[in-house]
Amino acid sequence: MSYPRKGAKQISELANGLIDPVLARRAGINTALLGSWSEIAGEDFADCTRPEKIAWARGGGDDGSFRPGVLTIACEGARALFLTHAQGELIQRINSFFGFAAVHQIRIVQKPVSQAHRRSRPPAPLKGEAARKLEGMMAGIEGDKLRQAIQRLGTAVMGKQGRGR
Repeated sequence: MSYPRKGAKQISELANGLIDPVLARRAGINTALLGSWSEIAGEDFADCTRPEKIAWARGGGDDGSFRPGVLTIACEGARALFLTHAQGELIQRINSFFGFAAVHQIRIVQKPVSQAHRRSRPPAPLKGEAARKLEGMMAGIEGDKLRQAIQRLGTAVMGKQGRGR
């Protein structure tokens, strides 16, 4: 049994620590919102929408209090009409996620969303010396899933190196 080293951090924690300030400055959102979007949007809209940015009101209310922002959501084609009808419920889900009334309005922008989720075609299998070299590198790997994942990665990397030369 291995125990995590004291002070060790997961890569996701480090990445989120770097990405969140940039996202907050540029779009007013964070990686937690992006990562939880499929649960927030629900199965009807998870595959066809993506949060783009939150425009926060400047200066707050007349008394200096916080004012909720406007969330811009990218939505594919005709699904935008259905999203328009469901935006009241979606605003409630978003505010529940934040734990306060962060958003009071949704702005829908029609644009392709699912392309980011489509996988590119798998790389061509390695041949000759490159295939033998990759096989030798994977010699001590016992787990089938790990072995397959590393083989896909190695094939993609070594295939690109061969084409670049």
